Amino acid sequence: MFYQILGIVFPIYAIVLGGFVYGRRHQPDMRFANQLNMDIFVPALVFSALTARNAELATYSKLAIGAAVIVLVSGLLAWPLARMLNVSARTFVPPMMFTNSGNMGLPLAMLAFGEAALPAAVVMFMVENTMHYAIGTAMLDRQTRLWQLWRVPVIAASIAGLTVSLTGFQMWEPLRLSIKLVGDISIPLLLFSLGVRLTQSAVSQWKLAIIGSVACPLFGVAAALPMIHLLDLPGVQPGMLLVFGALPPAVLNFVFAEKYNQEPATVASLVMVGNLASLAFVPLALWFALPK
Repeated sequence: MFYQILGIVFPIYAIVLGGFVYGRRHQPDMRFANQLNMDIFVPALVFSALTARNAELATYSKLAIGAAVIVLVSGLLAWPLARMLNVSARTFVPPMMFTNSGNMGLPLAMLAFGEAALPAAVVMFMVENTMHYAIGTAMLDRQTRLWQLWRVPVIAASIAGLTVSLTGFQMWEPLRLSIKLVGDISIPLLLFSLGVRLTQSAVSQWKLAIIGSVACPLFGVAAALPMIHLLDLPGVQPGMLLVFGALPPAVLNFVFAEKYNQEPATVASLVMVGNLASLAFVPLALWFALPK
């Protein structure tokens, strides 16, 4: 089991480490690459996964509910902790709610549960990402217009993919393959960009960052465990939901904090230390999630 888990997490952290080392030495401006990834490559991946021939989306409805509950319950548990720590809830709660279901969650699901699990991982990513843009931005800016969410490329791709899948529309195979090839660029670029981004994050509040790095996966797993039993999930979905709950804070939290001037240095600390702590929490979650 140890070597199985090592084989799963090593490629992920090796690429992140490669991005970190390259970022420290060359300090590249990744803004254009990240914009391409979020505007084109990741939407292509989402659309491709949702319209794949083996993507029976009806079987993922309970999984989507479980992912949504994990996000919401994590926020409810983090709120009183923020008050105990005497830190702004708008600073502390979003990183506890919204996790790395894209950068880390998608490649982790493929390596741990096989490529056939990608549509399920994309559904959880779609739920978390939509809630981040809706609830997360509303927490930071009360002027957020939720009806404009469809303009976000990833959400637009999700809507298009769901429409194609649910209507049974048959895409021209060369077109489907082209979109899949474009989407395949996204996962390694997500991991590499995560490594580069971590070089740009300073740890300004060690105590808060360490508490957050432990609280984030604990809250997620605490929310995931009862949902696994209540929803009676089939196949590998219980393990996938457990790993989803153990993921670290998303880098997008820092991007939003910077955009809305919500203590970005503190959020950067929570994100950086949380992702470093995932070296312990993610393998532990895999230990319980993988079939023995």
